[in-house]
Amino acid sequence: MTLFDWLKELTGKKRDWDSFSDKEKESFNPYMVNRFLSMHQPFIELVNYVQTIPYTEKKKYYTVYKELLPKQNVWLKYIKSKMKQPTTELVDALSKIYECSKQEAAMAVVTLDNEDLEDILYKAGYQPDDVAKMFK
Repeated sequence: MTLFDWLKELTGKKRDWDSFSDKEKESFNPYMVNRFLSMHQPFIELVNYVQTIPYTEKKKYYTVYKELLPKQNVWLKYIKSKMKQPTTELVDALSKIYECSKQEAAMAVVTLDNEDLEDILYKAGYQPDDVAKMFK
């Protein structure tokens, strides 16, 4: 079964956990189910509550969702992040300049303006062509 089959089971069909085969049970992924259900505004608080159950207890996850979710077809549109990810070259350059981890450098890219980042790179000796490539 795919993730979308599981979502249909939880919001529509609501079959009992024991009616699924072992292979189908293995395909149940609580993390991805949480991720998609949380995209629907009325389900956010429920998903937040259910996340306290360990991911290894798939039967409990399925049963809680099956009992608490309303029986209705729901469009669960996946919401993508609008934040553009920094290039690896830019992160590597900032990591070398500030002698910090790549994770810290990536956070700096997100928090600083592009003009500030360009100034930092120019002061560190990078050429305009190299800086332009880092921002693509």
